[in-house]
Amino acid sequence: MSEEQWTLVADVVSVVCLLGGAFFVLAAGAGALRFPDLLSRMHAGTKPQTLGLILVLVGLALRLREGGAVWALVLVAVFQMLTAPVAAHMVGRAGYRTGKVRHDLLVVDELTRDLRAAGNDATDDPESGEATGPDAPEPDGVVGPR
Repeated sequence: MSEEQWTLVADVVSVVCLLGGAFFVLAAGAGALRFPDLLSRMHAGTKPQTLGLILVLVGLALRLREGGAVWALVLVAVFQMLTAPVAAHMVGRAGYRTGKVRHDLLVVDELTRDLRAAGNDATDDPESGEATGPDAPEPDGVVGPR
C-alpha cells in the first residue's frame, strides 16, 4: 500500500474511533440522567465514559501522528483509567454509608454483611434506607458526639 492509502485508512479508523467514543460518552451522560439509583448512575458515569474517552484519544492519536501529542494522549488515558475506578469506589462507599443506596435494587449486599461481621454498626438500615451508626449524619444537623 502506498503512503496515501495508509493515510486514508488511518483517517477512516480515526473517524470511526472518534464517533464511537462520542457515542459512549453520550450514552454515559444519558445513563447518568436516566438510571434510577446512585450505583447505576455511578456505573454509567465511569464505565462507558472511560471507554469513550479512550476511543476519542485513539482517534486523535491516529489523526495527529506526532510523538509528543500521542504521548500526552497516552498519559491522559492512563490517568483516566487510574482515577475513574477509585473515584467511583469512593462515591459508592460514601453513598452507601449515607443511605443513598436503594437496598431493594441490590442483588448481593456484601458490604453490610462484612460490616456486621466486623462488628461495625455503621451500616444502613435496609428497611428505612436511613444511615445508622457513627458515620450517619445527625437528624438536626448538629455535628459532634451523640
